[in-house]
Amino acid sequence: MSTWMVAFNVAVLVGLLVVLYALQRKHLSFSGRVFAGLGLGLALGLAMQLAYGAESDVVKRSTEWFAIVGSGYVRLLQMVAMPLVFVSILSAFTRLKLASDIGKIGGLVLIVLLTTTAVAASIGIASALGFGLHRSGLATAAATAPPAGELEARFERVQSQTLPQKLLELVPANPFLDLTGARPTSVIGVVLFAGLLGLAYLGLKENSPEQAGDFARLVEALYGVILRLVRIILRLTPYGILAIMARAAATSNLRAIVSLGEFVVASYVALAVMFGVHLLLLLGAGLHPLTYARKALPVLSFAFTSRSSAATLPLNVSAQRQLGVPSGIADVAASFALSIGQNGCAGVYPAMLAVMTAPAAGIDPASPAFLATLLAVVVLSSFGVAGLGGGATFAALLVLSTMNLPVGLVGLLISVEPLIDMGRTLLNVSGSMLAGILTSRLTGSLDTGVYADRSRTVEVTG
Repeated sequence: MSTWMVAFNVAVLVGLLVVLYALQRKHLSFSGRVFAGLGLGLALGLAMQLAYGAESDVVKRSTEWFAIVGSGYVRLLQMVAMPLVFVSILSAFTRLKLASDIGKIGGLVLIVLLTTTAVAASIGIASALGFGLHRSGLATAAATAPPAGELEARFERVQSQTLPQKLLELVPANPFLDLTGARPTSVIGVVLFAGLLGLAYLGLKENSPEQAGDFARLVEALYGVILRLVRIILRLTPYGILAIMARAAATSNLRAIVSLGEFVVASYVALAVMFGVHLLLLLGAGLHPLTYARKALPVLSFAFTSRSSAATLPLNVSAQRQLGVPSGIADVAASFALSIGQNGCAGVYPAMLAVMTAPAAGIDPASPAFLATLLAVVVLSSFGVAGLGGGATFAALLVLSTMNLPVGLVGLLISVEPLIDMGRTLLNVSGSMLAGILTSRLTGSLDTGVYADRSRTVEVTG
């Protein structure tokens, strides 16, 4: 009987995919199809959970088939993410307009990312204290709970390293290994390798212009091919979001969400306030925040459902261009933000956990000395956070172990991790887009006409 139920659920999914294809044939906008996929997936997932239960065999087997569409789409985006990061950074050096200002651009992007991460951590601290999470029974129980399974292995590796060793791990020893994403810090390793190659290109340009020209043409050709591949994959976005959302809604542990509801609410309050800070920064730069929100919404929706900043990279870059950011700055901002200064995963989340666990270590979480140390550690630890699901766990372990705080809370929150990670990833991607926009504004290269043009949206055709 269950086999027929699974077949029915898969048939419903296929039918909804056909509906999305019909909407595409009727030339519904890309944004419209993305939100249609989001709504249809949510409805299907919730219906399945109500009908069978989140942990039922029918839901498990059905969502395994759903993963062919949803996880398959995310894997395609992850497939192109590393090559796109590598070639994007290189192309920023090979374009004469950016080559002369590459240090300034990279510096401004880093300043925006790290500053907003510090602000995000401050908001996370305020939310944890405001909701009284440092006095909750959850934090007390977690103080004596050891990490288990894979989490324990990650904790032991992080705990055994000193801060200099953790920073040294950011430096790539084998860039080709990092191109496979084998390490938690692979993305920043690829960024560093591409940056060094870019600097070598600038030196070659002075000494051997002909060879440098050949290299630049090769990089631009590779960049064009990869962007073409990205556009092909992005056409699948509405279908991928439908399957991802259906699976997430069908398998979410609603009971765990209710039992840990206070932490979930406090987290989303902090994330929402920080997103408001993003909009205020845009307003302060003389840019209409609602224009940004409207154009960024399809990208942020995908970040929310996929829980992967790396998978969102192509959409991120495309959206920045439709907001008037030059392609070189968009590439640098989006690539840097995959491993540096993630507002949600490396800012809000570890700061909240540190405040919650501080009393168990005999520390007053409201102490100015503790808060100053925490902000410094959070900012430093934000280097090298992976732009994939699980990056926040790594960041939390890094911060808590560096400050000698108990890490058991990380394990206890695993049950609600997917739900919170959706909002964190959305904030991460918004932070990277903000870095590109503000850097463009500060360097005078932002096309305000394109930014304000409501007809310009994320393009996936061509």
